[in-house]
Amino acid sequence: MNHKSINSNKQFMIGNGILAFGVFFIVCLFLYLGFRHQPKSGDKAQTFEGLYAVEITPSFAGDSLSVYLNDSLLLNTTIRQASVKFQVKRFAEESTLMVVDNRTDEVTPFNLNPNGSQVQVEKKNGRIFIQETVEE
Repeated sequence: MNHKSINSNKQFMIGNGILAFGVFFIVCLFLYLGFRHQPKSGDKAQTFEGLYAVEITPSFAGDSLSVYLNDSLLLNTTIRQASVKFQVKRFAEESTLMVVDNRTDEVTPFNLNPNGSQVQVEKKNGRIFIQETVEE
């Protein structure tokens, strides 16, 4: 009987066992790193303080506008003669107000104060201007 072939088979099986153990360890490590920052099911949703009061002036009379806060549509309407006012609670770390002129698809973005503010959206000479007043 040839003992050399038995030793090579034994070494091959030991090598495969070590490799399998290494793969198992790597998979467990990636699962641990992937799930360690997941919120617990019992935790309540993260809330933010701050309120945005948005006013769209009558200078947009007859224009069709869409107003977004981050990726959430807040308003999509044709503005009448009066101004439009609404309030939105802050729901993200950073917030961007985007005003879209539906006729020209022109987007006007504006980074909002993280503590909440009063925002006035106005149209002058065909351009959209956003003015923010921070409450202290």
